[in-house]
Amino acid sequence: MIFDRSLIREFSLVALAVVVVLLAIILTRLLILLLGKAALGTVLPEAVIGLIAFGILTYLPVLLSIAAFVAVLLTLTRSFRDSEMTVWFTSGLSIAAWVKPVLQFSLPIALVAGALSLGLSPWSQAQSAEYQRLLESRDEVSSVTPGVFRESRRADRVLFVDKISDRDNEVNNVFVQSTQNNRTGVMVAQRGFIENAENGDRFVVLLNGRRYEGTPGTLDYKTVDFDRYAIRIEPREAKKETPPAKALDTMELIGDPTNHNIAELHWRIALPLSVVLMALFAVPLSFVNPRQGRSWNLVLAVLAYTLYNNLLSIFQAWTAQGKIPAWVGLWPVHLMVALVIAWLLTRQVMPRRLLVGRG
Repeated sequence: MIFDRSLIREFSLVALAVVVVLLAIILTRLLILLLGKAALGTVLPEAVIGLIAFGILTYLPVLLSIAAFVAVLLTLTRSFRDSEMTVWFTSGLSIAAWVKPVLQFSLPIALVAGALSLGLSPWSQAQSAEYQRLLESRDEVSSVTPGVFRESRRADRVLFVDKISDRDNEVNNVFVQSTQNNRTGVMVAQRGFIENAENGDRFVVLLNGRRYEGTPGTLDYKTVDFDRYAIRIEPREAKKETPPAKALDTMELIGDPTNHNIAELHWRIALPLSVVLMALFAVPLSFVNPRQGRSWNLVLAVLAYTLYNNLLSIFQAWTAQGKIPAWVGLWPVHLMVALVIAWLLTRQVMPRRLLVGRG
C-alpha cells in the first residue's frame, strides 16, 4: 500500500538521522574520555579505536530504541501539524491505521536490537573488561607514556622518559626518582634501553648518567656518576576476576540463574521489546491538539520515555536484589505500557468512529 510504504520510508530516514546524531555524540564523548586516558598512560593509544568500537556496540541497542521512538513521534507529529492527518481521517482512516506501518518499521529494528543485546553487546563488554584487566597487569615500563611522569603502583618510584623507540627499545632523557630506607634517590641519564634477562626479568638500563642520593631536609647528599645502571622492573600478574553479569554470555546467564544474572537477562530481553512498545506508544503521543500548544505532545513523549526507562531500571534492581520473583522481572512494566497504549489508541479511535457514524 502506498500509504504504508511512504510512512515506512519517512520513518527510516528520520531514524537514520537520529542514529547518526546520537552516534556522533557518543563517539565524541568516548573519544575525549579515551584520549584523556591515553595521555595519562592508562590506555594504549593504539587501543583507542578498539575500545570505541566496543563502546558503540554496548550503546547501540539503546540508540535503536530511541531512534525508533523519535522517528515515529516526529513523523506523525509533523503530519498532524501539516494537516496531513486531516486528509487521511476524512478518507476513512483512523489513527489505528498507523499501527501496521509502525510495526513493519519497528520489528526489523527490534530484531537487530535483540541480536545486539543478547549477543554482540555482552561480547563487547567481555572484551573491554578483559582488555582492562590485561592493561592493569602491565609493568611500569609498558605503561610509561613519553613526556609524562609515571608513578609506580607502590608509590615508591617516579619514572619519566622523554622518548621511547619501539624498534630497539631505546629510551632517551630518563629521570627516575625512588625512595628506599627513607632516602631519596634521583637518577638522570641521556639515554638507556630496556633489557630482557634470560629468566624473564626486565630491566631499564641507564647509560652514562648521574645519581643523587640523600635525605630530604638535610645536607647528607652524595653524587655518583655511573656508566651503566640497571633498574629491575617488578612484574605484575593479571588478576583473575569474576566478570560482571553484563559481560556474561546469554547462555551463561541462563545456566547460572542467580538474581543478578536473571535481572540482566530480563534487561537484555527488554531492549528489543522497548523498540516495538515505544514505537507504538509514539502513535497516540504524536496527536497534536492546537488548544494545548504544538509542543505539548513532545513534552509528554519525553516524560513517558523517561518514566518507562526509569521503571525498567527500578524493576531490574528489585529483581537483582530479590525483592520481586525472578520470573516476574520487568514484565509488569511492559504490560503496563502495553495497556496504556491500547487505552490511548481506543480512546482516540472511538470518538472518530462516532463522528463518522453521525455523518
